[in-house]
Amino acid sequence: MLLRNNIPLTYIFGKIKKEVLFVIGYSVGIVVLYENFHVTRISIPVAVPALLGTIISLLLAFRSNQAYDRWWEARILWGAIVNDSRSLSRQILSFVENPYGQDEIEEFKARFIKRQIAWCYALSQSLRGFNARKGLEEYLSADEVAFIKKRKNVTASILELHGMDLKKALQEGWINKYQQIEIDKTISALCNHMGGSERIKNTVFPVTYSKYINMSIHLFIVLLPFGLIEYFGYMEVPLVVAIAAFFLLVEKMAVHLQDPFENKPTDTPTTTICRTIERDLCQMLDDNKIYEDKPQTELAPVGSYYIL
Repeated sequence: MLLRNNIPLTYIFGKIKKEVLFVIGYSVGIVVLYENFHVTRISIPVAVPALLGTIISLLLAFRSNQAYDRWWEARILWGAIVNDSRSLSRQILSFVENPYGQDEIEEFKARFIKRQIAWCYALSQSLRGFNARKGLEEYLSADEVAFIKKRKNVTASILELHGMDLKKALQEGWINKYQQIEIDKTISALCNHMGGSERIKNTVFPVTYSKYINMSIHLFIVLLPFGLIEYFGYMEVPLVVAIAAFFLLVEKMAVHLQDPFENKPTDTPTTTICRTIERDLCQMLDDNKIYEDKPQTELAPVGSYYIL
């Protein structure tokens, strides 16, 4: 995602550069015909594009709200992943105990918590269409990596390993059945968050709805110079460009927000969230070496801004 508050105008208008150049050329051509060649019959009542613009504004408002709802739901799901990851680690650290095998217990706790960190990174990579297995060797044992390689869904496999370890802890007497139920509820909540994120990723925004709005905006832009030419003359060019740019930018904003897991500047910042989870869980585990040995940032500069 883009960090910092001020977004450069070159980035904003770069998204509609081709459309703006077309509008400039088109509106200049109309005004030249009207003023220089006296083709006056091309003028139409300004109420025509005004009425169409009003209708498009309502449609764009609805489209933008729907797109923002998808983005905000994705952010809520990943906020819940942060909370449940912390809760899961706290439950493992506080519930699991065995006074006769302390080393084995500590190894169990560390394995479980590091596996949860791996799950977060794997889910982030999977949602963005990258290799979900990349880098997991840092957090998983060789046996766990081999187990995951045999399965297609990496994140579901990691939760399966959680369940297997939870069953072992119950059988060994490290936790009681009530504690097992509570931990399993947290794991189930993580599974629900994963499913919600995948639903947003895999549910395509209706293409026909987007196409109709796009066609309506272009029709509005085509009619707008004919409605303004009689009143503004050559001044209609910057006016048409400004109005057209506004409608086009609102549409682009909605297009970008509707897909929060496409590795774009408007994405839900899953990588940053994963690093926060890793830092907090390592702190709870009292094993800061995992986090401190990693580079603190992998941001790629874009001018004075950064994409994560």
